[in-house]
Amino acid sequence: MAMEQNNNTSQPHKAMLFALAFLLSLNHASSMYTVYNPIKPRHSRLLKSAVQRETPTSQLSELWAPLEDHGWKPFVESTKPTALPEKSEGYIQVFLDGGLNQQRMGICDAVAVAKILNATLVIPYLEVNPVWRDSSSFSDIFDVDHFIDVLKDDISIVKELPDEYSWSTREYYSIAIRETRIKAAPVHASAHWYLENVLPVLQSYGIAAISPFSHRLSYDNLPMDIQYLRCKVNFQALVFVPHIRTLGDALINRLRYPQQADGEMSPNYIREVTGAGASNAGKFVVLHLRFDKDMAAHSACDFGGGKAEKLALAKYRQVMWQGRVVNSQFTDEELRGQGRCPMTPEEIGLLLAALGFDNSTRVYLASHKVYGGEARISTLRQLFPLMEDKKSLTSPEERTLIKGKASVLAALDYYIGVHSDIFISASPGNMHNAMVGHRTYLNLKTIRPNMALMGQLFLNKTMEWPEFQQSVIEGHENRQGQLRLRRPKQSIYTYPAPDCMCQAQ
Repeated sequence: MAMEQNNNTSQPHKAMLFALAFLLSLNHASSMYTVYNPIKPRHSRLLKSAVQRETPTSQLSELWAPLEDHGWKPFVESTKPTALPEKSEGYIQVFLDGGLNQQRMGICDAVAVAKILNATLVIPYLEVNPVWRDSSSFSDIFDVDHFIDVLKDDISIVKELPDEYSWSTREYYSIAIRETRIKAAPVHASAHWYLENVLPVLQSYGIAAISPFSHRLSYDNLPMDIQYLRCKVNFQALVFVPHIRTLGDALINRLRYPQQADGEMSPNYIREVTGAGASNAGKFVVLHLRFDKDMAAHSACDFGGGKAEKLALAKYRQVMWQGRVVNSQFTDEELRGQGRCPMTPEEIGLLLAALGFDNSTRVYLASHKVYGGEARISTLRQLFPLMEDKKSLTSPEERTLIKGKASVLAALDYYIGVHSDIFISASPGNMHNAMVGHRTYLNLKTIRPNMALMGQLFLNKTMEWPEFQQSVIEGHENRQGQLRLRRPKQSIYTYPAPDCMCQAQ
């Protein structure tokens, strides 16, 4: 939510306007360096060997084999929930910023806070993302009726405020200080904090609007039923709207049955391939390639684009964060040795190749815009020529339904990611964390790159392929989806056991 403003434009708002204007000028500089400073492979020795690799059938079988049963299963309510209190304390509104996966966690926390306060939750408001400029609402992404129905025994939820509270809007809170706005909620606040600070506002005014709300509920020291409720929201209540699921199923089928997708894509595609039988289904990997300009600039790492690229990223960093980037004080070698540099498409491709994925592997590329465009992706495509993305898998008509809708695109990637045989993210982040948690809950294989190891391996310019491959395999033996119990301060959405799961008897 915007900060309170007087009649003049606020300083943060001015800074954002200046940043957006400046980014337009950087686009010209970026296009120039791609022309005059072509992006070349940084690990040519390894790349040459990787392109010629052959993987034994036994290794491929082991690679694609599902995870063994880890002895845990999703927790199921053993008793019927108690009836909701007859009287609600009032209405809770939350305004959620960030990307879709950050908003997803915020929605789960909002339900938990409403339960703690015995309040009625208003369907959360999703802020317009200033980077992607996507104005998608909750109902554009998630099935509202399903959400309300699954949680009907836990909390009261309304789609809109009643007329007497219709004044409580984002615009109302953006222009002045309001008694009903809670803007001082600390990060990872306790249940006690909400009872002490928000409940009195509810009791006085009948409504409380909390913003900002991202990461505003503790992961620890909460009653078991509140923790389980967060899990229930994340894994049961939050279901994407039918048209996202339908398109997601179509793309999954086109990945699993590529021979039937070679012709013209038809509206009957899903029905046609469903009849083919699961035995003929192919396997695929979802690669979340987290390598956009924000990530590249904020890392302060060198990605081989020459002086022009370094200058462009430095300028971008100055405009976006006014130079307040911790990584800037370290050298590129230090950052890579510490595992603090995001892997480029070339590097994540080499990691996958070293693990044993051969050039017949079908890879679905889940990403928004890749910094450097096709010039950077080309080495990855060289290693995995059967790589697909949303554009290659969809028809022109399907693309018109999702074009320019970053949250819908992210939801589609999430849906396909959950249903893939293997998921891997090139760098840690909200999507990576959400996938690790959801796929742990379902006991699905998820590769977590050892960033420190990979950084150190890529610094060694004399290493030959056999040594590189052995180091990668050994360094990822226990990073392929094995269940890890949540420790204090860790996110319940990344580590669902033991809060969301129980040991099988």
